[in-house]
Amino acid sequence: MPIGDSIPFTAVRWDDVLFVVLAAALLISALLVVTLRDIIRSGLALTASFAALAGIYVMLGNPLVAATQVLVYIGAIAVLILFAIMLTQTKNAPSKLVFQTQVVAAAVAAIVIAAIIAVTVLATTWPAATARIWTSTEEAARTMFRSDVLPFEMVSVLLTAAVIGAVYLARRESGRSEEDR
Repeated sequence: MPIGDSIPFTAVRWDDVLFVVLAAALLISALLVVTLRDIIRSGLALTASFAALAGIYVMLGNPLVAATQVLVYIGAIAVLILFAIMLTQTKNAPSKLVFQTQVVAAAVAAIVIAAIIAVTVLATTWPAATARIWTSTEEAARTMFRSDVLPFEMVSVLLTAAVIGAVYLARRESGRSEEDR
């Protein structure tokens, strides 16, 4: 038996409720990333915020971007951050993060930026769409590999250069520590 487009006895659509749930999960987990004192829990909250954002991308009709979000951000970056945190913490290091002295300045900057974004969103006239626009993976691939191939290749060269630079710096620093001994 099909569920239907809206919640029974109300005019609220299921996809609207799901969007609100995903947006709330995204905002709460993003807030937890910056407020939790335990760095491992902060990394897990980062992973949860990436997952909620992937769900929003699916709801907006772009499964390719959602799959990229899951593979790249959850599958690679968040896991890499968590492994790096777990592998680099020593036993005599503090397990809790120490809050910095710029909390007040950061809070003021966050409020100012939120106000600017709110004013911009409210002042913009958004065209109303009658239906969701679904982007197929084939259309996105054609756009990316035909008309946008130069920026795509530039990003790949930039990322390769960053990896080579990181390896060079890591080897140079390990060589210095051996000479100092």
